Amino acid sequence: MYQASNVYFICSFAAIGGGLFGFDISSMSGVLGTQAYKRYFGNPVSYRQGAITASMPAGSLVGSLVSSFIADKYSRKVALQISCLLWIFGSILMAASQNIGMLCAGRVICGLCVGIASSIVPVYQSEIAPKEIRGRVVSLQQWAITWGILIQFFIQFGAAQVGGGPSDPNQPESAFRIPWGIQMVPAFILLVGLFFFPYSPRWLASKDRWEEAIRVLASLHGDGDINHPKVLAQYQEIEEALRFEREQATSSFKALVAPRMLKRVALGMSIQMWSQLCGMNIMMYYIVYIMEGAQIATPLATASIQYVINVVLTLPAIVFLDKWGRRPSLILGSFGMMTWLFISGALQQYYGQANTDLTRNADNSDITWIVLDNRPVSSAIVACSYLFVATFATTWGPVSWTYPAEIFPSKIRAKAVSLATASNWFWNMVLAFGVPPLLWNISYKMYYIFGAFNAAAFVHMALLAPETKGYTLEEMDEVFDSGLPAWKRYKKTSRLEELAREIEAGNLKVNPIEPKSVVH
Repeated sequence: MYQASNVYFICSFAAIGGGLFGFDISSMSGVLGTQAYKRYFGNPVSYRQGAITASMPAGSLVGSLVSSFIADKYSRKVALQISCLLWIFGSILMAASQNIGMLCAGRVICGLCVGIASSIVPVYQSEIAPKEIRGRVVSLQQWAITWGILIQFFIQFGAAQVGGGPSDPNQPESAFRIPWGIQMVPAFILLVGLFFFPYSPRWLASKDRWEEAIRVLASLHGDGDINHPKVLAQYQEIEEALRFEREQATSSFKALVAPRMLKRVALGMSIQMWSQLCGMNIMMYYIVYIMEGAQIATPLATASIQYVINVVLTLPAIVFLDKWGRRPSLILGSFGMMTWLFISGALQQYYGQANTDLTRNADNSDITWIVLDNRPVSSAIVACSYLFVATFATTWGPVSWTYPAEIFPSKIRAKAVSLATASNWFWNMVLAFGVPPLLWNISYKMYYIFGAFNAAAFVHMALLAPETKGYTLEEMDEVFDSGLPAWKRYKKTSRLEELAREIEAGNLKVNPIEPKSVVH
């Protein structure tokens, strides 16, 4: 059977799993403003709408926690295929939903898929890619997320025009059923395509399938030549790392909480937590509410611009992340997002007013604070939203997936990344449920809260997040155990480069099929 061998193609295709995450994020935003959705589901607002939105990240939280068990036992590739089946089934339930309970059930099942995929796609990508482009290809996960958000939003925007448009009181149900049905297509493409993709060589090695591992490495990095020095060097490095892990004779669960590893697990979970608490969820799940509060006449169309910004400005991060590094992106990104949120909150505080025409039983939205008849201020609020998204797209968006996927040793990588991703989904769920009542009860003050979260993330990353660019996965132990403060870069000749030179010089012989040195 044909098997793909181009690293960029493999990692790009696997990133479709990230695209499902994007479909999830915007699976509600485009239908919130349609009369068909409001009429059919009884005009859910505040906590009720929060519960509907939060049902998917709730499923994702569970999916991310179980993902490592599936990925470690059945492989990263099979775990992604299982997630695709869950997405297809969940999408069918959503498209056919007859009530809120059925809708939530479909969203929970889709959430299980996204939890698994969002945990395992970065692991698969990081284990496939060489260190020189690892940041770039893992960042494709975030780019796929932005494309998923954009595509689903425009599908919903188009579907919302059926009948008399979003404001038509008799708008047909197809306004929300069509986009929820179409979203199963990328999962089917990924499910079938993965049959033609390789297993992770590091997973194969962990299962003592060494011959398959060396052949995958050769296909990926040596044009099919198992005796290529780079292939043999990477094979030797994987073997040494695996031997060391096995000699420790500790379970992967015990290794997770070992003092030297616990700080890494906490860092990975914190980065995923801050990626949610930075406020990006406000801009994605409930952007229509924000535009309505700024009294924008065409909130759906105006909101769509920021989805385009999200896609376009993720691209520079993909191209340059392996040049400018992870640490500057985390620090500068936090500072930038804090700035835009504080400005937006201040504009709404000083130029806004209570929406006196709205009661808690209103038929349109959760908007209780508006900027009325002040076009310059409304435009400035929209501009801050755009700048916030641009900052996230070029910094935290890609790095929040790349960093946790590369800092753990092979033995605990899937489990540690699943915990980090579970942190993402826990806070995603909390915010999906909490933002509507926050918008209702404290309005502009919510921006100050998220601005303060970004200030905390700025300090945290500056003090505790070391640079990881340029190191192989097997060298991360040396980076984190060096004893250097996070702001000082660990400098040492690459072990992979040393091995490659030794092999080329004929000073080191590597048996690429039977690694006798590995302790079983």
